[in-house]
Amino acid sequence: MGRDSSTKEKGSVTHGNKNITSEKCTDFTVPYVGENISRCKCPECPVQADSPCAQDKIKSSREAMEYMPAGDIPYPEYIPGVYCAKGKSQCKDLNFDRQCICDSCDVWKEYGLKDADPNNHFCQHGRAT
Repeated sequence: MGRDSSTKEKGSVTHGNKNITSEKCTDFTVPYVGENISRCKCPECPVQADSPCAQDKIKSSREAMEYMPAGDIPYPEYIPGVYCAKGKSQCKDLNFDRQCICDSCDVWKEYGLKDADPNNHFCQHGRAT
């Protein structure tokens, strides 16, 4: 049974030592935090594999994170992933004909994104709202 985009479903997720309350659909968000950035599978996604834009962001974001003080995170526009937290990719050369791997991601699983709309390709359609 499909979910109407105006339907809201309240839920609670334990994330680390914090309990995060959310509403799926229009108000559902995944926190843009270092733990989610490091667990994100987007940089391994075939959709981004042949994208010079995404590959450049992957390289530069890994280098930047090596030199950042502990607890700091890069600005979202520099990260080629965590689209479920920050929205659509800024890269325009992604190949949406390739299979996404969202369902293999621990962030995807933890936050129940299979039940969120859009169901796949957050990099194309934007935030899981």
